Amino acid sequence: MASVPAAPAPVRHIDTAERRARLARRHLLADPPRAVDPTAVAEALVALHSTDPATVFLSVAARSTAAASDIEKALYDERSLVRMFGMRRTVFVLPAALVPIVHSSTTAAIAAKERTEMLKLGFGTEPGATVAAAWLDEVEASVVAHLASLTDATGAELAELEPRLRAAVVYGVGTKWETEQTASMRVLRKLSMEGSIVRGRPRGTWTSSQYRWAAAAPQPDLPVPEARADLVRAWLAAFGPGTEADIKWWTGWTLGNVRSALKTIGAAAVSLDGGDTGYVLPDDVSPLSAESAAAPTPPRAALLPALDPTPMGWQQRDWYLEPSFRTSLFDRSGNVGPTVWWQGRVIGGWAQRADGSVVWRLLEDAGREAESAVAAEAERTAAWIGDVRVTPRFRTPLERELVAP
Repeated sequence: MASVPAAPAPVRHIDTAERRARLARRHLLADPPRAVDPTAVAEALVALHSTDPATVFLSVAARSTAAASDIEKALYDERSLVRMFGMRRTVFVLPAALVPIVHSSTTAAIAAKERTEMLKLGFGTEPGATVAAAWLDEVEASVVAHLASLTDATGAELAELEPRLRAAVVYGVGTKWETEQTASMRVLRKLSMEGSIVRGRPRGTWTSSQYRWAAAAPQPDLPVPEARADLVRAWLAAFGPGTEADIKWWTGWTLGNVRSALKTIGAAAVSLDGGDTGYVLPDDVSPLSAESAAAPTPPRAALLPALDPTPMGWQQRDWYLEPSFRTSLFDRSGNVGPTVWWQGRVIGGWAQRADGSVVWRLLEDAGREAESAVAAEAERTAAWIGDVRVTPRFRTPLERELVAP
């Protein structure tokens, strides 16, 4: 049995206080929100979670003064931000420059698995039969050809042009997840994974997930090891120090792939409170700058939305999240709800009520300064959201309690 290679000896210790300071500064949570371009916000966080469309907008709003229209412009007009499947089969919004890196390192393999699953489902045939690969190829080519001549189209509009998209099968026969799926949903999802098409402007507000579809710009195919190294490099710049377990969880890769990428970029090992070994970029070993280290992180409260990339950035969260808070702030599947942050750590949660007001609750006594700052940030968040109503896709116990009559 092959032995697991030993981790390199840590070169420095980074304690929890420094990790929190790094988080606050690098995730744009240390200073008051300012005029930061939405794409720059995404770059600071590597990627914005988009399983819940509202997360993208509220994550940017928590860190900048950008309006919803600025984010929509970046997403749908300039295409400096791109919505696509990525790590852990999750939908993210990525800076355009990162798209080929995520595609080659992660999404291409997911697309191949999706095709295998589709060929087993039997679209347009008896349940359980195997559909011919040629049928799938023809339908996909037809969709891409139609979108090439259109600005964009909904799934229903594409089904009018390509009726085979209406073919349906029963998925999960005999299980509690049994449901009917149309070819439209699976074909469009797979084409987006392959980078042939891209989600466009939704039919409703910025909280809607009923997207239109458009042809995607061709992306270069990068060598997979190189792309993995580039993605881990970006992650460490934003989230480091992180452990191998953190990176494995965030990327969805095997431990071997994670270790190979760390070796390629020459990541430096550091020791962490609790005895874990973390990794940082080779030029990020030194403590925070003298200016940053001379004064504590400026007091600033932040209200982050459900599934925000900061609380979802690490698998091991005890250094910024009190373990006893988990039952209030996470659902049973591990999805985080809206959180209140202070000095690089979670101190409570928040929600928006039906009347538009933003309400919050602290789960610890953080002091009067923190309470005052949270109250001010809640007012700012409510004003930013305006007339829109936001209900997280994954409800958590505290969020439900806060909006209850």
